Amino acid sequence: MDALAVLMEAPKQLALRPVTLTPLGPGDVLVGTRWSGISTGTEKLLYRGQMPDFPGMGYPLVPGYESIGRIIDAGSEARSRVGEWVFVPGASCYESARGLFGGNCQRLIVPAARAFPISEGLAESGVLVALAATAHHALAGGDLPELIVGHGVLGRLMARMTMAMGGDAPVVWETSDSRCNGARGYTVTKPEADERHDYSVICDVSGNVEVLDDLVMRLARQGEVILAGFYSERVNFAFPPAFQKEARMRIAAEWSPDDLTATLAMIESGALSLDGLVSDVQPAANAGEAYPAAFSDPDCLKMVLDWREAA
Repeated sequence: MDALAVLMEAPKQLALRPVTLTPLGPGDVLVGTRWSGISTGTEKLLYRGQMPDFPGMGYPLVPGYESIGRIIDAGSEARSRVGEWVFVPGASCYESARGLFGGNCQRLIVPAARAFPISEGLAESGVLVALAATAHHALAGGDLPELIVGHGVLGRLMARMTMAMGGDAPVVWETSDSRCNGARGYTVTKPEADERHDYSVICDVSGNVEVLDDLVMRLARQGEVILAGFYSERVNFAFPPAFQKEARMRIAAEWSPDDLTATLAMIESGALSLDGLVSDVQPAANAGEAYPAAFSDPDCLKMVLDWREAA
């Protein structure tokens, strides 16, 4: 079976072309993709050739881990799943390309356990459940943050989820004028306008390796910094200020199925909203233009590819 896929053939060389899928196994499902998201973290690094040497890394590759659609076929052990609307966090179902992370394709073959039922009513916003689960994973590991660094999609989800989990409205730092708007019940400010130096928990989602020294200086004694972004370069910090503060550092890894379950429950209950976070939707046929725009346009919060008219 062939399907159209976004294919990164080499750094900054992107095409939309057919790829051959691996056969459908007895425990697998076939998902017809409706929408898929473009990550401005990992996919940006893949596109620019800056991704660290992860297992399975190499070109050509199919990127993406934020796909939603309907199960249209299944193996003998998963026939009951046909018709379900699901979220798929990537796939590795290609005979001639690497699946890193493999979600930006017209059709996806994954084990049934990797197809998570979600509400069809979320429409294209459903692609955000992976980022929301990432936020939950970072927040569920300790005290909730008082300061969040970065007001992109993950920062906004982090702020919304902090309040949904019972925390006080956090302060959010943002250096880009175009991203200072859109706050819902919390304050967004420039770092230089914030005079506070006693935050007990600070969560960084900026991915900026140079921010850590400033964050340590803004901590209360025995405060904690959560690194929830993705850092492609070596993270360094000055030891004496951290020593004086007795600072703690926590690195939040990728989300788990339990995080996704908890996140979906918050969305379904109305405690967490995904509204207003998808800023751009482009037909999958325009992937060649959508990817650079997602990475360079400061007004683009979240780019989504629409696969409904894919030939």
